[in-house]
Amino acid sequence: MLALFGVPVTTSSGVSIGPGSALQVPAVACAVRAISEAAATLDVKVMRRDGETEAEVADHPVASLLRDRVNDWTPGAEFVRDIVASALLYDQGGLAWVNRVGGRPVELIAYDPAHLKAQRHEDGTGAYRYQLNGREIPASDVIHLRSPFGRSPVTLARESIGLSVTLEKHAAKLFGSGSRPAGMVSFKERMTPDAIQKAAAAFRAMLISEKTGNTAFMDAGAEYRQLVLSSVDSQFIELTGFQVLQIARAFRVPPQMLYDLARATWSNGEQMGREFLVYTLEPWLRALEGALRLALFNDEEYPTHRVHFERDDLTRADLGTRATAYSTLISARVVNANEVRQWEGLAPYDGGDAFANPNTGTSQPGAAAPQVDGGRPTEGAV
Repeated sequence: MLALFGVPVTTSSGVSIGPGSALQVPAVACAVRAISEAAATLDVKVMRRDGETEAEVADHPVASLLRDRVNDWTPGAEFVRDIVASALLYDQGGLAWVNRVGGRPVELIAYDPAHLKAQRHEDGTGAYRYQLNGREIPASDVIHLRSPFGRSPVTLARESIGLSVTLEKHAAKLFGSGSRPAGMVSFKERMTPDAIQKAAAAFRAMLISEKTGNTAFMDAGAEYRQLVLSSVDSQFIELTGFQVLQIARAFRVPPQMLYDLARATWSNGEQMGREFLVYTLEPWLRALEGALRLALFNDEEYPTHRVHFERDDLTRADLGTRATAYSTLISARVVNANEVRQWEGLAPYDGGDAFANPNTGTSQPGAAAPQVDGGRPTEGAV
């Protein structure tokens, strides 16, 4: 119950972990930002399906809400970022209230978890009921983005995050005195307490100064012996790196996205980038599209309308690779030049609608692509 509302819960390492304290761990903050900010950078559209075809509805009120601003103080990109981040941090997920006027959504407000709360029904159906400032509101007026299993990655990885905090504190204590490990000074003769204090003060004065590397001089048969680092101290870097991997697993983020480049190469780095898009970001985008569609379209629009985040900006290759692919597609008459220009955000030109192979010949503007029947071109196809 405490974790449900983001209250810190004590881990086995003795550290209390909640959404706020978890974000103080750099690996957690990096993972949350990598997912939520990637989703917020994508262009959002409203699509309408008509039979077998689907087209964008650019003037739909939902499109202007998500693309421009969801309320007077929140741009659409920030709203998407914040609701995804909340789903990554809180067990109840990311919540937002839909303000409707005349049945149309005119405003979206992502309240703090303390004001807008979600709780499962006791009937076991998995349905939720919602309260806004203590007042129950209809489920149709709430955008609810939930994590798998009904538990946020922060909750599922609480022990690993707690251990990371413990290691950070240990490192701060270890290196808090100029990275100088503790040592021991022994005297051959018995020393009075006053003599020990004076010797300690003199020893510190020689070592702790503006200049490092000073030589220490001791009298009365004193001998200095540096204490050896324990196995935990000497391996704490390896332990810290392992905790970064554990946190990456909890968020399903490739380690290189958390700037752990120990095993990164040019080849597997590119592959991990694709895995981030397919296995990390795509499930969250599908869940977000479903949550927005469920709350923002009425019963008449729901069967034919949906919210779509354009993934092309994240998956498109560099200019040279795109140019090669476009040339191949145009030569094979799979697409025409104007279709390619539309993908690149360029205006069409006269004659660009023709399906023609520029390397072998030309065809009339607007000519249709050859139809294939049973593996052979139909009559009249060139």
